[in-house]
Amino acid sequence: MLWLLAAPARATHIVGGELDMQYQNGDNYRLTLTLYFDAINGSSGALDNDATAGIFERGTNRHIRNLTLPLTQNAFVPYTSVACTIGSLSTRKLTYSSFLNLPAGEFNSPNGYYVAVERCCRNGVISNIVAPGDAAQTYYLEFPAVVRNGQPLRNSTPRIFPPLSDYACVGELFYFDFGGQDADGDSLVYDMITPLNGHANTVDPRPTQPLSAPYSTVTWLGGLSQTNQMPGSPTLSVGRQSGRLTVRPTRQGLFVFGVRCSEYRRGVKIGETRRDFQLLVIACPRNQAPAMVVRPPGPGRTAYQPGRDTLHLLAGQNRCLSLSFTDPDPTSQLQLELRAVNFPQAMVPTPTIRQGTVRGPGVPDTITSTVCFPECFNSRGRVFLLDIIVADNGCSLPKRDTVRVAFTAQAPPNQPPTLALLSPPTRFPLSARVGDVVQLDLEGLDVDLDAVSLELTGRGFTPASVGAQLAVVSTAPGRTVARLTWRVDCRAVARGLHEFEVVAAANPCQERQTSTVLVIPVQVDYRNAAPVLTSSFPPAAADPAAPPVVVRLPLGGVYDATLAGRDADLDNLTLTAAGANFDLAAMGMSMRSTNGAGSAAGTFRWQATCDAVYRGPLDVTFTLVDATCAPVPQQRVVRFEVQPPVVPDFLPPNVFTPNADSLNDYFELTNLPPDFCASRFASVKIFSRWGNEVYRSTNRSFRWNGKGVSEGVYYYLVEYTDERKFRGTVTVLPR
Repeated sequence: MLWLLAAPARATHIVGGELDMQYQNGDNYRLTLTLYFDAINGSSGALDNDATAGIFERGTNRHIRNLTLPLTQNAFVPYTSVACTIGSLSTRKLTYSSFLNLPAGEFNSPNGYYVAVERCCRNGVISNIVAPGDAAQTYYLEFPAVVRNGQPLRNSTPRIFPPLSDYACVGELFYFDFGGQDADGDSLVYDMITPLNGHANTVDPRPTQPLSAPYSTVTWLGGLSQTNQMPGSPTLSVGRQSGRLTVRPTRQGLFVFGVRCSEYRRGVKIGETRRDFQLLVIACPRNQAPAMVVRPPGPGRTAYQPGRDTLHLLAGQNRCLSLSFTDPDPTSQLQLELRAVNFPQAMVPTPTIRQGTVRGPGVPDTITSTVCFPECFNSRGRVFLLDIIVADNGCSLPKRDTVRVAFTAQAPPNQPPTLALLSPPTRFPLSARVGDVVQLDLEGLDVDLDAVSLELTGRGFTPASVGAQLAVVSTAPGRTVARLTWRVDCRAVARGLHEFEVVAAANPCQERQTSTVLVIPVQVDYRNAAPVLTSSFPPAAADPAAPPVVVRLPLGGVYDATLAGRDADLDNLTLTAAGANFDLAAMGMSMRSTNGAGSAAGTFRWQATCDAVYRGPLDVTFTLVDATCAPVPQQRVVRFEVQPPVVPDFLPPNVFTPNADSLNDYFELTNLPPDFCASRFASVKIFSRWGNEVYRSTNRSFRWNGKGVSEGVYYYLVEYTDERKFRGTVTVLPR
């Protein structure tokens, strides 16, 4: 439930808290303030609806912007043990949060940035600083630029500090895990730090405009300092790498303290966050520690002596430890824990009893549990260390007794499996050709009757890549039969010798054992004779670099040729023809083939057309291909050209006598160049000496009789469709 109450001018309530910033996506982050509120000594009027965060550039302290963080959660912090709850300690966790946009064009300073939220006031009953009721807190966080060397730098601050809700007892060791996690995998380093006071005060407990650093710190009472923040022996400290708080308080009271978590990436500090918190120390009822006794396997054995004894757990013998634990205090609830010290925790077996109550009505004074190590548990000659811990339910924290057991453990002896061929060949390597099926049965045996599997690999290749497989035929305890099957195909030709490797494997006690590798060599024999291509085309030149043979036809002519292919290996043959960048049919060509095993035949026909003239020389490639793993195609290239017609000499007449004497009565051009595809007779025109057209015809067999014109010289123009022109004169003599 959110508390929406106006803050008074002054209210003592702050237990501590911290800032947190998590990357979301793009340029977006979420900024969160966690404020811990003293629900016993604090004023409820100090429950703010929101908080104002100021963002500044480090080094220059330049103010960039403010961000309002609305209250999103209000909840109590639970005790580690509910049974230890006391009326003088109750803490609320107030969460203020909002999205924050950090564009690269604005947040690119190599100095980095910091966020601060200021609020007054702390608890007036704090025991280790001067004037605690007048002291404020500055929540502080540093973060890097969002770009570095032109590349985005995404960073989330470490999420640290589980909330501390427990109290400590005078004279008793107190510990609490303040360690955290970093979403980016950055290294975290912890140290004690004096809490920040800042600019807020009793007159202005909640500044509307956040101010920049520097921020003043709280003032320690005499004899206390940053390294000695509360009376204790030892004093309060935090593990540099673990973040674990430890203190044995020597005086009652409420003590504020500060912890800093610095964030490093590749050895360079990129940010930090701080938390202030307070620890209540009270005088607690005396709690005596529980006691643990460990007895080795076997009847009548004396208690294990830590630091002196080493247990040896042998195969086939009793491997169970007897655990007896008790507590002098009445009605004590005990918890048993087994913690591996120098071997994986997952190997630790589960005890028969893990918890119970002693010294109460109807319950025993001592609990006995048993932990048995399975036969397969094996320390492999090493001495393993196991902490056997019993903890009570004392307040504020449980007391413990730990017995560290040193032991070795042996697994049962076990023989590796063996592997053999059933009906082995008389000699190796095996010989195979493409199309053959290689099939061999293999047997894996294990004298310990362990389950056996057979595994197939290849030297320098994978069996699956050539189509080989190993399939189980039958299984029984300690025996497996599998069949190697390989239908040899073209994938095997390039390598030739294939060496298959097979092993039998067993996994007793989860420890892999294998047989000696069995090598099965198979030599793939492959030979291929090139097919032979013959044809009725003119013989090709002996020099392969010579131009192809040329077949010439007049326009409209027809050329037929036959082709034949033979293959000594009786491979399937395919005979084809292909034009060099042209379609055969479009050039008047056709190819019909009959293909088959060991032979092929084809008939080629060409009818010379104008399309072939326009295209120019036509190169056709005739190919004979054998269908085999490594084919050797045979080719023949033939060039086809259309032979242009013979052009006679053009000797036009230059005079005629239109006098109807049947002698030279007409002007005609009988020896004009012949029509050839795109070059065809278009027209003839005759003009007078003054340029007047006197005759026109589109018939190449024209006859001009000179009718209607006077004697004299005339000019003629003959035009062809390809724009060729012939000019001349003709004289009309008197009739």
